[in-house]
Amino acid sequence: MEVVHDKDHKQFTMEVDGEIAKVDYSLKDGKMYLEYSEVPFNIRGQGIGKILVEKTFEKLTDEGYSAIAVCGYIKSVARNSEKWNAIIG
Repeated sequence: MEVVHDKDHKQFTMEVDGEIAKVDYSLKDGKMYLEYSEVPFNIRGQGIGKILVEKTFEKLTDEGYSAIAVCGYIKSVARNSEKWNAIIG
């Protein structure tokens, strides 16, 4: 499963079993604000959300962005990870 950064639509997407899971963001003052995450109903309950969010963190940091989690779920994933807790605000 690979996360794709769609800069035109300001989202990170990941295809799973023909469905698209996504993280939406906005940019302000050089920071990426991670506003919303969504996993389609048909593929929920498999840990896809956590995989999506962690791969999004990897992708955005590889691309040189700093980020702030706005979405409660994204905040939770960052907070519960030693690696991401120090990086994602």
